[in-house]
Amino acid sequence: MVRNQAKNSDTIGGLAKAAGVGVETVRYYQRRGLLPEPARPHGEVRRYGDEDVRRLRFIRSAQAAGFTLNEIKELIDLDASDDRARARELAQARVAALDEKIAEMRDARDALAGLAEACAGKRSGPCPILTAFDER
Repeated sequence: MVRNQAKNSDTIGGLAKAAGVGVETVRYYQRRGLLPEPARPHGEVRRYGDEDVRRLRFIRSAQAAGFTLNEIKELIDLDASDDRARARELAQARVAALDEKIAEMRDARDALAGLAEACAGKRSGPCPILTAFDER
């Protein structure tokens, strides 16, 4: 059974599991300044809580939306300063980049569909799909 949330004082392994990432990912995010590294009182094991799980999930979701780690760091910092205008600006830039990528993918899809149709209609000679990729 996978836990949905970390306990109030979980280890790095428990945090990673609760957020669906690896321990090395947690450490990497800490090195990048995306996730705070808790104190180690009296040399004990570091403990993480629910807020750390939320932060990790935010990072992963933002990455899935196409934000870079630098942009995610800026979003986290903006949250602390409540600079909504800049956060909105970053989101709008990401939307524009996604729209551009969608247009490129639609063009590629249409070109490939046209090649597949040409291939289906051609009974002899080289396949238009193969020759199209050969030309590039």
